Amino acid sequence: MRRCLRIGLALTALCEASTLAYARPPTVMNSPGYDARLQESRKALNGSTTTPELATPPVSKPKRSKKIYTH
Repeated sequence: MRRCLRIGLALTALCEASTLAYARPPTVMNSPGYDARLQESRKALNGSTTTPELATPPVSKPKRSKKIYTH
């Protein structure tokens, strides 16, 4: 009975410890100055009237497959 109790307490402690983990390191922070510059640059990109033309891929011949000979 004590063994089951110890295993249960150990699992509970493990679950509690895992909830303290975050998906990002503590050095990552929100920077209001960076966010403002990023929004300004995005507005500048959206306001541009020139759009780059897409390059057409070169035309290549279809690949030839080997014929399967059955003997």
